Amino acid sequence: MVTPEEIARITVFAALSERDLGRLSQVAADIMLVPGEYAAYEGGERALFGLLEGRIEAVKRVDGADKVVGERKPGDIFGEVPVTLGSVFPAGFRAAEASRVIRIEPHDFHAVADIAPDVGREVGRLASHRIAGSRGLQGIVAEPWAPRAIVVGPRWDAACAALRHFLDRNQVSFRWIQPDMPDAAEHWDGPLPAVEDCPVLRVVDGKTVVKPQLRRVAELLGLSTEPLAAEYDVVVVGAGPAGLAAAVYGASEGLRTIVVEREAPGGQAGTSSRIENYLGFPSGVSGEELASRALQQARRLGAEILVTRTITRIDAGTRQVHLDGGDVLRARTIILACGVVWRQLRMDGFERLVGKGISYGAVRTEAPATHGLDVHIIGAGNSAGQAAMFFSNHARSVTILCRGDGVEKSMSRYLVDQIAARPNIQVLRRTEIAAAHGGASLEAIDVRSSETGETTRLESGGLFILIGADAETGWLPPEIALNDHGYVLTGPEAASAEGWPGDRDPFLLETTVPGIFACGDVRASPVKRVAAAVGEGSMAIAFVHQYLKQAEASPVG
Repeated sequence: MVTPEEIARITVFAALSERDLGRLSQVAADIMLVPGEYAAYEGGERALFGLLEGRIEAVKRVDGADKVVGERKPGDIFGEVPVTLGSVFPAGFRAAEASRVIRIEPHDFHAVADIAPDVGREVGRLASHRIAGSRGLQGIVAEPWAPRAIVVGPRWDAACAALRHFLDRNQVSFRWIQPDMPDAAEHWDGPLPAVEDCPVLRVVDGKTVVKPQLRRVAELLGLSTEPLAAEYDVVVVGAGPAGLAAAVYGASEGLRTIVVEREAPGGQAGTSSRIENYLGFPSGVSGEELASRALQQARRLGAEILVTRTITRIDAGTRQVHLDGGDVLRARTIILACGVVWRQLRMDGFERLVGKGISYGAVRTEAPATHGLDVHIIGAGNSAGQAAMFFSNHARSVTILCRGDGVEKSMSRYLVDQIAARPNIQVLRRTEIAAAHGGASLEAIDVRSSETGETTRLESGGLFILIGADAETGWLPPEIALNDHGYVLTGPEAASAEGWPGDRDPFLLETTVPGIFACGDVRASPVKRVAAAVGEGSMAIAFVHQYLKQAEASPVG
């Protein structure tokens, strides 16, 4: 419990009357922090804090790593910017040593400011200084940008594109140097690598590697690729929305949790340019941003996230998980959240031009490269609509190629209305792609009208394919039952399938192997939405707890 005398040790409150100090002491929370514990997280809800004892660091998340950008000493406040502007915290505040702080809710602060205007003015002045001061937000923005890596490679090189996408999705800042750029040598600081050696990656203050494998890239950049333990309560397969949700809830509820991801966090949703109908984001959120927030949250709560690791097999009897490279993890439970892969088109010219103008999915970072070009999108679902809206901000024109009568039946109404209102987006109905043409890169596509049978050649600066996805479950053990389309059966469907060995009904998300669960797009379910995947990921942890409780009560069964 904080006393009026202790409140008076906070500089901005020192001149308050005894009565006002007493009122404030009754509403202020008295919080003890251990070293490394956060009083407020970056992006957290507004509140005003005062430091009574210890030392607090201001921490900003930069390129996936924490950067200390300031500190507070006893008598100082923090939270003045969000409480003044009504915004979230622009940086986090954590204890550099054992510390004691008070927390004052915004309405309590404003009540004090009403009766003591000088307090409000002083907090506003400090907020202004934190924004415009040389060591404030303005100073941070003015600092020279220093990427963590430099990539050299041609625009239309598929390996270079894969490397750039990997860095983007793992939140690693980098400078991309195209060999034909006039100032390329200046940015590389020396003779450029030979084209046949590209892509080349240079880690800032580190090594330079030629044509690196993604695992090597992850290791050079300090991304987690090796498990810290041999046994886990939960092994989550896949770091899409469902897998990250399972990681967040599992770690927060005391389960030793590890997520194994073969590429980068985010899954298929991570490539979505904009998700407008996700609850809690009134202005919409990109798949990349959603994945980034979930990844930070999972790591903060203690989940391990491995990237560039592939699971080669699962032993259904022992629940041992075998990773590429020979590592074996012992799991008390397993959650399959491995998602789906984009459906591929098999036709003339496509495979040769993938990564050279043809892309599966629509990554936000590709949008600037379409500036002034005519681009085409194959698909009629929400992903296609979101990509069209985003690319229309950069491209000269965006054309959606739709096999059916239109996008109204397969796309959310808000997207249909937005597309209709955007002058540089058109929808070609009853139209199919027939072929792709180009030398070093995509130059044109052939489209065929299903009404007339006529084929037309269109110049194209980019073709983005979003025609749905397929389950990639051929690697799962035969004990895990699948439906005819390769999706994992769970719950009642698992109970009715051959192979369920238990003397009880499986839990809703449990597969035909007790203790192995499935959630998200890989699960046989008619609902394929980001929100549904997040809900299933969290619900899977609830079933994990029930399974472990039953297993402990009757170890034999």
